[in-house]
Amino acid sequence: MMNRRTFLCGLTLGTLSVPLVAEAQPAGKVWRIGCLWGPAPVSVHMDAFRQGLRELGYVEGRDFFIDWRFAEGRVERLPGLAGELVRLKVDAIVTVAEPAALAAQKATSEIPIVFTAVSNDPVALGLVRSLGRPGGNITGLATLYGELTGKRLEILKEAVPSVKSVVILTNTALPTNALAAQQAQDAARRLGLEGRIVGVRHADELEFALTTAANVRAGAVVLMPDPLLYTNRVEIAKLATMRRLPVVGWLSHLAEGGALISYGANAPDYHRRAAYFVDRILKGAKPADLPVEQPTKFELVINLKTAKALGLTIPQALLLRADEVIQ
Repeated sequence: MMNRRTFLCGLTLGTLSVPLVAEAQPAGKVWRIGCLWGPAPVSVHMDAFRQGLRELGYVEGRDFFIDWRFAEGRVERLPGLAGELVRLKVDAIVTVAEPAALAAQKATSEIPIVFTAVSNDPVALGLVRSLGRPGGNITGLATLYGELTGKRLEILKEAVPSVKSVVILTNTALPTNALAAQQAQDAARRLGLEGRIVGVRHADELEFALTTAANVRAGAVVLMPDPLLYTNRVEIAKLATMRRLPVVGWLSHLAEGGALISYGANAPDYHRRAAYFVDRILKGAKPADLPVEQPTKFELVINLKTAKALGLTIPQALLLRADEVIQ
C-alpha cells in the first residue's frame, strides 16, 4: 500500500485548534460517556476518539469510561439504544452518522450530544439552529459527505472516461436520505451522466440492487453515505466487482474494502476531534455555544487492486493526486 497522506496527521476542522495536553477534570470525578453508532464498530475510529481524550489529559478507567452502543447498520435499533444511554445518565453522548444523531436528539433534550459523520446540512436536518450558534443540547462535526457527491462523480469520470450512467445506491428506510439521493441525481445530470436511484432497506436486498445496476447497464455504482451501506461495504464491493461495476464511496474504508474510489474527510481525524467537544462540555461549556465544525481537507483513495479486477487503467495524473493508492 502506497500512502501519501502527508496532511492527514491532523485534519483541520473549523478554525479551532486542540492543545496536545490539557488539564482534564476535577480530581475524583469519573465521567461516563455514551457512544451511539449507526454503523458497526470500527476499532481504528474507536481508538481515535480515545486518543483524542488522552491528548487532552484524560486516562480511561481513571477519569472516564465509555458505554458503547452499535446499531450495526440497523437504524431501527437506534431509538432503543439511545434510550439505554439516557437511562444510564451518561454525562455526554457522542453519535456517529445522521440517524444516530437524530435518535439521540429525540431521546434527550438535557444530556449534551456531540455528533460526528453527519453527511448533510445539520441545520436542514433540524439538528442545530445554525452552525455558528447551534442552540439546544447538540453540536459537533458535519463531514459534508453528502455534499461532495458531485466531486466524486467528477473523479469517477476522470478515472473511467467511458462511463455514461450511474446507479445511485441509497437506503430508502431513512427519509432524510431522499433529498441527498435527489441531489446526487442532479449532480450526475449536470456532468452529463444518467443517474438512476436504486433503494434498499435491508442488507439482504443488496444483491438484487446490484443485479439491477448491472441489468440497466450502469457504468458505476455511487454509494450514498449511510450506516447500512457502510456496514456492508465489503459485500457491496464484492458483489459489484463480480458484475464488473466500479463502486465510488465517501470514506477511505470503502476503498479499503474494495470500492474503486473514495473521496471525503478522514474519519479517524474527526473522531479524534470529537474529544475536543467532549472536553469542553465536561469542563462546563454548553453545546449551544460551541460552533459546529466542518472539514477543510479531504482524502482521495484509489484501489488499484479493484481497478485490475475490473480491467480498468486509472490515469497516471489521477493516481498522482491520490492521497493513498491501494496496490
